[in-house]
Amino acid sequence: MKNQTREIDTYDSATSRSLLYLGPRDVLAPWTPLFQQEGWDVIFATGPEEVPGLITKTAPMVGLIAFGERELADNGRRIEIVVAQAPALRWIALIPREAAERPILRQLIGGAFYDYHSLPIDGKRLLLTLGHARGMAQIAADAMLSEDWEANRGHESEMVGASPQMQKIYQEIRKVAGVDAPVLITGESGTGKELTAQAIHERSSRAGGPFVAVNCGALPANLIQSELFGHEKGAFTGAHEKKLGRIENASGGTLFLDEIGDLPMDLQTNLLRFLQEKTIHRIGGRQDIHVDVRVLAATHVNLETAIKDGRFRQDLYYRLNVLQIRMPPLKDRTGDIPLLAQYIFRRFANEKGHRVKGFSEEAMHAMNHYDWPGNIRELINRVRRAMVMCEKFLISPVDLGLERRTNSRMQVTLTEARDNAEVGSIRAALAQSRGSVTVAAQQLGISRVSLYRLMEKHGITKS
Repeated sequence: MKNQTREIDTYDSATSRSLLYLGPRDVLAPWTPLFQQEGWDVIFATGPEEVPGLITKTAPMVGLIAFGERELADNGRRIEIVVAQAPALRWIALIPREAAERPILRQLIGGAFYDYHSLPIDGKRLLLTLGHARGMAQIAADAMLSEDWEANRGHESEMVGASPQMQKIYQEIRKVAGVDAPVLITGESGTGKELTAQAIHERSSRAGGPFVAVNCGALPANLIQSELFGHEKGAFTGAHEKKLGRIENASGGTLFLDEIGDLPMDLQTNLLRFLQEKTIHRIGGRQDIHVDVRVLAATHVNLETAIKDGRFRQDLYYRLNVLQIRMPPLKDRTGDIPLLAQYIFRRFANEKGHRVKGFSEEAMHAMNHYDWPGNIRELINRVRRAMVMCEKFLISPVDLGLERRTNSRMQVTLTEARDNAEVGSIRAALAQSRGSVTVAAQQLGISRVSLYRLMEKHGITKS
């Protein structure tokens, strides 16, 4: 699976159409023939204790739970245990209409379930919901391959996003990866500039060579020249042996200069000479050393302003800024925050408390309405901290440290939560199918007409 960004070029979809049902048999039994006709294999669990074994045996992707009198009496605590044992399933709640008004059940359903369906069952409407849930399960199953991606491609697998803003970034990565010209990656701190550089390298003809990253703002000024260009034995006090610099170590691959705006002026001159001539001099050396390397650079500062202030060379700027990619801030990435939060939750699952199942609807609402000045880096930190500190079933705004940073009067209904899930699912499917409505509809388990209707409802375009 080499040379892929996280928008996914190839797609290994899950194939299971098993549907696990827990609840009174007579609630679902009349509709079983219809579901079977549509390709679903309905598996009935007689009690919560059967659920783990049936999941292991049949590998369902979707589960239905009917809330009976007992479940309503204990406010879903019995159901909470069942769902916590099978976090990979997309659970759908079957509830009496009036139950949706109970705050405790609203929190449980909004945070732990993919969707809900009011009783009595409307077969055709429930089939549509099941199709959506299966599509989301397929997407999640693909995301679980992240460990393999990380083993083969390092941190690049963290490029998660299906928003129009990230689709544009993916397209730009594909374009610039095909040539050998320098690329300047700009954007706020924490937006993923190094991940973008890695993605460019891994899609380029240099993918088999090294990727060497240098943070120009983190190295002591008196060591930067030696780190970049290397030195000969005896070049200065303490130089007991020859040392190859980062540029030379990157030969045949890619050199990534992060925070290039922090590079001292005298080093900017040396770097410019290297970019012009493709040769370097080690400190204390006399011969020219040819180095075949592609240079990618990144900065969070405005280099044009730095040029006016005399802090950055204009000729170096033009050498580095042959091609440019500007990373969008997280607050502008429409619909990506829930996808990122869930990805982070899965990736660091080994750090969470044993009871923590996911995010409450209030937590998702708080994250969606926060400006994220630290961007993705801040989101990762807050989610990881919340996973450790949360003492309940679902992560709350308090666990995230966002309880006072959003408008608490803004409430999210279950319908809004479902709409948000639909938007995320559709955008992810369109991203993975590269805008093909036919393929996206197949992934979501619905017809093209239904997908077009949902896209129109939510104002989603193929681009």
